[in-house]
This record gives sequence, structure tokens and C-alpha cells, in this order.
Amino acid sequence: MAFVTGVAGLSQAEQAAATPSSKPLTTKKKAKPMTSNLLDTIELESGPQPSVAIIWMHGLGADANDFVPIVKELDLHDCPAIRFVFPNAPTMPVTINGGYVMRAWYDILGTDIAKREDEKGLRSSQTEIEKLITREIARGIPANRIILAGFSQGCAMTLQTGLRYPEKLAGLLCLSGYVPLRDVVASERHAANQHTPIFLAHGRADPVIHIQRAEQSRDLLKEMGYPVAWHEYMMQHSVCQEEIDDIGNWLRSVLKV
Repeated sequence: MAFVTGVAGLSQAEQAAATPSSKPLTTKKKAKPMTSNLLDTIELESGPQPSVAIIWMHGLGADANDFVPIVKELDLHDCPAIRFVFPNAPTMPVTINGGYVMRAWYDILGTDIAKREDEKGLRSSQTEIEKLITREIARGIPANRIILAGFSQGCAMTLQTGLRYPEKLAGLLCLSGYVPLRDVVASERHAANQHTPIFLAHGRADPVIHIQRAEQSRDLLKEMGYPVAWHEYMMQHSVCQEEIDDIGNWLRSVLKV
């Protein structure tokens, strides 16, 4: 049976796209072409001259469009202008899915994702995400106003990158995922993000990444002294409206609105 072949949170995203939001957001959507140096991305800007950037990574088998519809469901109308950056993961054969080629931040080698990890793939994607952070800094948004976000594999990449990044970030938004390479994170983490707020959320009925793995990640982060806001919901490997509301509240808090 395939580990994941669908789009993370698809049903909620489809519903959000089909239903007019009571919390409208002025958006500007533009596809960024692939270059030799950067992942291709989709961008939404909530206003002119954004002073905040949120780089949001999708899950296995999804693409940059996955969480775009959820943006308008976040109550951020009185926040500073935000640039949402949704990158496409590279395509690669995924071992657990029989070598089927799909978008993935790293390979999944087996059902026990804690014991067999694609360290090379994780570190390669970390480098690509760091390049996107560098681009935002070059465009005038300092690191301490950049939030990394992600779902499932994207959550793992948020933690893989954010805990090691050498400049203070604004926050880490981590949905339905886990801390990868947990045996080395304590020695590899950078002190710059020791006090960076972390939103960690998971579904109690998640059949893909069991909540116990997320709880282990939560406990590890707390043992290392990180400020973790833990949330759990009665859902599977997806998102729900309560979670979206909590994300909006957390972002407002992080951005000091």
C-alpha cells in the first residue's frame, strides 16, 4: 500500500477554494519560473511591499498549490503585508511507493520512518529551502520576519531547516509531521533559533504519521528548551477548520498584532 499518493489536506483545500471566505485577503498570485538556482514557487502577497514572508512546504505527492486556498481562511487582515511563498519539491522516485516518481522533499525508504531516513535527500532539500530564505532577505525581508511552514514532509523540512538556520527566524509552523534525523539534531542545531516559537500540530487519528511520533518530536523539542505550542485535533492526515483558526491566532501572536 502506498505511503501517501494524494495531496495533503486536499478536501479542506478544495472546500476552501469553493466556498467564499468571510475573511477576505487581498492577494496577488504569481508563478515563479524555474531557474537553475531556485525551486519554482507560487507566491501570494496580502498587500504591497510585504514586510513578512512565510515559506510553506507541501507534503509528499502534493505540489505548490496545495495550501494556497487555505491562506484566505486565515484571519490576517490587520497583519503587516505578508508574502506567502509555496515552493514545489523536486520530483524523485519514492521507494515506499514502488519507485513511482512524484514530488518529494526526500525519499521514504520504508514504513518505519524513524529507523530508515534519507539523510542525503533531507540535507539537499534543506539547502534548497535555505536558498529561498536568502532570496527573501535579498528582497528586503530580514530573517527574523520569515516564518517556515510545512505539512507532513514539509513539516519535517521546516524543522530540519529551521533548527539549523544560523539567523533568528520569526517562527516554525509544523503540521502533521516530525523531527527528522532526531539523533543528530541536538548537536547540529544552531543557537540562533533556540527561542524561536514553534507551532506543532497533529491529528489524533493520523494513519500515515502516528501521533506518537509527533509526541516524541514534541518532547524532544521541549527537552532541548524550545518554546513549543502543541495542538492536537480529531482528524487524520489532513487539516481542519479548528487548526486553521489556531494557525491564524498563532501567526498574529508571532507577528505581534
